Amino acid sequence: MRKYKGNVTTPVGFFASGIYAGIRKEKKDIAIVYSQAPCVAGGTFTTNRVKAAPVVWDMEILHNGQPKHAVVLNSGIANACMGEQGKEDNYRMAAKTAGALLISPEQVFTASTGIIGQPLPMDVIEKGIAAAADQLKSEEEAGKDAAQAIMTTDTFCKTVACSFMDMDDEVEIHLGGMCKGSGMIHPNMATMLAVVTTDIAIDEALLQEAVSAVVADTFNMISVDRDTSTNDTFLVLANGMAGNKKIEKKNKVYDDFVRALFVVCKDLAKKIARDGEGATKLLEVKVRHAKTKKDAVLASKAVVSSNLVKAAFFGNDANWGRVLCAMGYSGAQFQPEKVDISLVHEDDEVELVSKGMALAFSEKEATEMLSHEKVTFVINLNDGYEKATAWGCDLTYDYVKINGDYRS
Repeated sequence: MRKYKGNVTTPVGFFASGIYAGIRKEKKDIAIVYSQAPCVAGGTFTTNRVKAAPVVWDMEILHNGQPKHAVVLNSGIANACMGEQGKEDNYRMAAKTAGALLISPEQVFTASTGIIGQPLPMDVIEKGIAAAADQLKSEEEAGKDAAQAIMTTDTFCKTVACSFMDMDDEVEIHLGGMCKGSGMIHPNMATMLAVVTTDIAIDEALLQEAVSAVVADTFNMISVDRDTSTNDTFLVLANGMAGNKKIEKKNKVYDDFVRALFVVCKDLAKKIARDGEGATKLLEVKVRHAKTKKDAVLASKAVVSSNLVKAAFFGNDANWGRVLCAMGYSGAQFQPEKVDISLVHEDDEVELVSKGMALAFSEKEATEMLSHEKVTFVINLNDGYEKATAWGCDLTYDYVKINGDYRS
């Protein structure tokens, strides 16, 4: 198995485009991902009770029995909290895409991101969809264009690809992904917007099972600002063009596919955490030897979500008390007097806490380690065999600046 540079056009049979339509100021704002061959799909969506129109639509058509062919996405306006108009505009997006690709609207997923509570400029969007459909290509650059078109406050394009060999059928299976996310990131399902394509042949129910399992340890384990979006959408399309024998039950190829999907989703999730609005660093929190998986998840996510931890991280302050405090209110079951905490960067380690008590450590060395772009806290609960890893970022002055004038 190998991970490499690539995106949604890497798997066989997938096309993409990303164009500037005019929703935003001089930035690409409409993307299409397309497979002429029919696809099965899997997905997860926001758990926010306030769901944007495209989320409601995607949830309705996800397993409607029809093969899927495309995803159309726009940035700039979220199409959330728009009532019936939002539903009608979303359907028009799907219908316009379907008409251009000679398929039905129910075979087209939709996704939107941007400002909540504003109507979509449908005249601009429909013209943009037509232009994007005309520019669909299978080259890597086209996939990059699509990834750029879904960015809002993101500072860089987030893509990745992975492949592995099905030794039984002697074919290579590919996966490619793109996502966007920088603010309003505290997923309890997936991420802001993410699309993964694959050329594997697989039963749809098994694909959905794989998607749900992988999301739990990747996109669900990141936090930027503790805000769960109204538009969170994660979709996986599989068109079966790799040439492998269709996976209809769990076997080695299925297990390899799940591992590859995990590699793709973990990479994308970490890129979102690293690109948190105003962020300068990636914070990784590894909880080990927890009594239950739930305890490990709760503790690790509480630490990366804590504003006090994030602020200390920004200031290069090894304030381990804030780490232990966040764990204490997380809901995780553990014994504070058994907890060990270390600060790790590459091969260097500074032990901060042993059995719940402070150790004599070098503040200078700890500060130097915290100054790197990626730092890891390793937390040992010494209470079992379960583990979890969460990712977040520091909290900076720029986060407030960005969100203070987001609509302007």
